[in-house]
Amino acid sequence: MYNASDLRKGLKIQIDNEPYIITVFEFSKPGKGQALYRCKLKNMISGISIERTYRSVDNFHPVSLDERKMQYLYEQDNEYCFMDTENYEQVFLNHEQIGDAHNFMTDNIDVVILFFEERPIDLTLPNFVDLTVTKADPWVKGDSVSGDSKPVTLETGYTLRVPPFIEEGGKITIDTRTGEYVTRVKT
Repeated sequence: MYNASDLRKGLKIQIDNEPYIITVFEFSKPGKGQALYRCKLKNMISGISIERTYRSVDNFHPVSLDERKMQYLYEQDNEYCFMDTENYEQVFLNHEQIGDAHNFMTDNIDVVILFFEERPIDLTLPNFVDLTVTKADPWVKGDSVSGDSKPVTLETGYTLRVPPFIEEGGKITIDTRTGEYVTRVKT
């Protein structure tokens, strides 16, 4: 059980049987009276943010979250199938739950899925993934309008700008947190 003095940014608590994460935290002590704890909280299931003010006597329940290492198998009808690597149980997430992560997922990639009461609520990819370039226009020397970069399309359909020496069929490393090019994979 947490009390209000334990609150801080990033802490996960349970409010009305829903998991919330504190995104902004402010402490204030007025001249007279109790200390106040102002928080912005984000619902980890729906993504809705709320603002609440708590007093030092308020208590909170910790959230029971479970992280499981899983492997992405396939997509079918806007649902993505993941398999638990320990017990081979399969879980399906929809496109809204996946978000932009589908731009970096290839078959058999290992991910971490966060569960709340046996319901999958979040997906974490590895920080860096290697993807194959499926379409890259040739770069014309002296084409300074593009600023020494050119657009390419990856095997997942994701498009980004890369240096001109990247060619079709090559592999590149992408930062999944920003969606940006990191380096060319040496073969």
